[in-house]
Amino acid sequence: MNISESERNALYKVIFSRRDVRSEFLPKVVANDVVQRILKAAHHAPSVGFMQPWDFIVVTDTEKKIAIKKGFTEANKHSSALFTPEKSSQYNKLKLEGIVEAPLGICVTCDRNRNGPVVLGRTIKPEMDLYSAVCAVQNMWLAARAENLGLGWVSIIHDSVLRDVLAIPENIDIIGYLCLGYVSEFKAKPELEEKGWLPRMDIDDVIHHNAWSK
Repeated sequence: MNISESERNALYKVIFSRRDVRSEFLPKVVANDVVQRILKAAHHAPSVGFMQPWDFIVVTDTEKKIAIKKGFTEANKHSSALFTPEKSSQYNKLKLEGIVEAPLGICVTCDRNRNGPVVLGRTIKPEMDLYSAVCAVQNMWLAARAENLGLGWVSIIHDSVLRDVLAIPENIDIIGYLCLGYVSEFKAKPELEEKGWLPRMDIDDVIHHNAWSK
């Protein structure tokens, strides 16, 4: 099945307009069929040995969101102290999550024992199952953008918090907690680039030909 030019252009538009959303969430309800499409896109991500190691915990309960937000707040204080005073000041001005504001939270996990101890393609690089679960997150991110929904990845939180609040077994790895919902706007640039945290690197600086060239 070939991809038409208009379909190709639509895909690139989604890729280049995808944003890590933190502060623009609206209280508008996300319909179940839309959520299912996004999760189905995640479930169709590539996975090593076709092991499909992911699970998705959809969080709508307000008390659970508040508990997760508390965990973020504690972790965020610790994270801020790791930067230089100047960078910490800049860090503290950033909004880095939308846990309570977003209508939905989705915790993505990885069952590293799914389909047995020996998995095709994971025999030399056992971490490939984790990478596969991250591919599911990327599919979800792009599908959300195609649905005009914002998605933000909250990485500043200890796994123990999510494990406790969401009753995740100890043998299941936690990939990330995502905030999902409609937004008031999609920024023209990634927020961290827009606010001067870091610039976007020139693509020519990260491409090598035939061997590492730096």
